[in-house]
Amino acid sequence: MATETETGFGQVSRLRGTVFKYLTFGASLVGILALGVLLAYVFWDALGLESAGTAWYLTYTATLLVPLLGFLAYARDKPEVTAGAIELVGFTLAGGMLSFATIIVLLVIAGPQVWVTYFLTVVAPVIGLFLYGQYNREATWVGLGMLGVLIAGPVVGTLLIGSIGTVAALLGAPGVYFLSLVVPGAGLAAFLAADRFGASRRVTLGVGVGLPVLAIVGVPVVDTVPLVARSVWFAVLVMLGLPVGFAAANTARQPARRAAFALPVIAIGGFLVGEFVVGALGATQPSPWLDWQFLTNPTSSLAANAGLYPAVIGSVFLIILVSIFTFVFGVGTAIYLEEYAPSSGPLGTATRLINVNISNLAGVPSVVYGLLGLGIFVNIDIGFGPVVYGGIGAGTVLTAALTLSLLILPIVVISAQEAVRSVPDSLRQASYGMGATRWQTIRNVVLPRSLPGILTGTILALGRAIGETAPLIMVGAVATKYTPPSGLFDTLTAMPLQIYTWAFLPSEAFRYGVVAAGVVTLLIVLLSMNSVAILVRNKFQQEAY
Repeated sequence: MATETETGFGQVSRLRGTVFKYLTFGASLVGILALGVLLAYVFWDALGLESAGTAWYLTYTATLLVPLLGFLAYARDKPEVTAGAIELVGFTLAGGMLSFATIIVLLVIAGPQVWVTYFLTVVAPVIGLFLYGQYNREATWVGLGMLGVLIAGPVVGTLLIGSIGTVAALLGAPGVYFLSLVVPGAGLAAFLAADRFGASRRVTLGVGVGLPVLAIVGVPVVDTVPLVARSVWFAVLVMLGLPVGFAAANTARQPARRAAFALPVIAIGGFLVGEFVVGALGATQPSPWLDWQFLTNPTSSLAANAGLYPAVIGSVFLIILVSIFTFVFGVGTAIYLEEYAPSSGPLGTATRLINVNISNLAGVPSVVYGLLGLGIFVNIDIGFGPVVYGGIGAGTVLTAALTLSLLILPIVVISAQEAVRSVPDSLRQASYGMGATRWQTIRNVVLPRSLPGILTGTILALGRAIGETAPLIMVGAVATKYTPPSGLFDTLTAMPLQIYTWAFLPSEAFRYGVVAAGVVTLLIVLLSMNSVAILVRNKFQQEAY
């Protein structure tokens, strides 16, 4: 007769184990279903699907949904095809679209003079040092050089903005963007062709020359399209074309993955065929709140004309600054505490106290960080002799970015410490045994192994930062703004704050349709940002192991 318990390590009840198994399964299922219902409800309102006719649903089910389900069923037991499809979709939607949106935000905010100034003093030197480090693996100073450029480059750019801006004005906006986007993009494409695909010199030269030629040839066509500037064409070609081209080339060179090209063909072809059939049948189409007008218009007193453009620009600008601040200071703090800080004596006691305080700060409510940002960055007066300077300013981009950086900095530090701590000491000792210095060991052994974990913690922290509202309210960010921020010291509004404002308006069209469209936009930006970070993390994880 079977017993209810097993012996081994103590007494374990089979019945309790079975009950616990199904309870956890049920809890997971309920959580997934609840999240799915909530997302379906939000997307239903945002896309206006309730207004679509039956013929519209049947058409797209036949032309798009059924073929996509068929492809998923085909690729289910083919890991190479699945990996190729994920790479194509990820590089196109996440890498390409998010990179394009980011560069457009920077170009809109900065303008050609400011853009080219900081490109020459920050972006170009960092890219040059990185490529040199890839070429000369023995150059141990490259990492410190890149850090020095990130710190000193903005200062140098600010001092030279007048003289460089004068030269940029002579070139004009198209010339500036061609030299700062297309030419570096051509160099990157040639580098990838030679380094990742092993292309010959002739092919590499053709790739490097082909991109600028394509950009110039496409200019007359772009000039005939209304509302599309040459700078937008250059940004599309580089920021969207390069990720898509890389993913397509990487998939095409692996025969086992080539079937993955069926996914974009099914998606694009199914959509076009569906549009043709719907138009031929005269079927009633949905009336979405989330459309191109919503993404390009400022907010309005009328729900039909309301847009999220200033808030989208503000959030993207904000998250770029927050990611730079938290990654540089958070990872730097973690490396110092784990690799350099003493573990014994009075300084060791101070290090332990710092670690305890960082752990406690990770659990502080966000509104407290808002008060901290209000006191430090808005209200504080800094005196230099007889001159007293006020704070950065209420509701400015820099104030909001620094406040949100304080909010997630403890999380980034803790996750980075855990990632650095997980690297076995045997690898460090082996590096020291071969004569490497501490910095060489950190750069060549510790960071490559710990970078996937560091990026995981940073992804989660940035996801929290982009959805915060309370700290922005405390530092004086405006609830509604009709123009995007024009610089670091301009006021801004962010997507969560604008959505929060819409949710309390008396009009049902705002509280349901417009709010749902804003939530979907926020989710798309968040998921795109996380997808890029996950792709980068997986890349470093594969290289590390």
